[in-house]
Amino acid sequence: MATIQEAIELRTAGQPEEAKEILLGLLAKSPNDPEILYQLAWVHDLMGLEGEAVPYYEKSISSGLKDPDRCGALLGLGSTYRTLGMYDKSKGILEQGLQEYPGAREFNVFYAMTLYNLGQYDKAMALLLKEIGETSNDEGIKRYEKAIAFYSDKLDQIWK
Repeated sequence: MATIQEAIELRTAGQPEEAKEILLGLLAKSPNDPEILYQLAWVHDLMGLEGEAVPYYEKSISSGLKDPDRCGALLGLGSTYRTLGMYDKSKGILEQGLQEYPGAREFNVFYAMTLYNLGQYDKAMALLLKEIGETSNDEGIKRYEKAIAFYSDKLDQIWK
């Protein structure tokens, strides 16, 4: 019988259909296994089946998915909600992720995308500029890191 690790390897190798079949077989035997549910969500997202991924993400999280997969599931669910136009749900899940994983900077980037979709352009830009300034290894960005940080939340301000 195939294992979850084999399914992960297939997904990683660009064979999501095969991974999905293995995972569905495993799920039939363990319908509440949070790791299988998370991997199924991931595979569905990878295949462009975002709407089908959502219930797998939701159930994996509610079934007690542990770290580090829980972090990935919260990010994946928040991102998937956004791509489906469910911006308020996306915002809520990404805020939960930001609270639970304050050091996981990727949440800020996906949160900024959701804020953009909600018309909160100033907050979205401020978050992205902060992330770029603080994480970029580009010498030009590093040279202007303080200026980028300073202006990140002052984009509408005009100095006279």
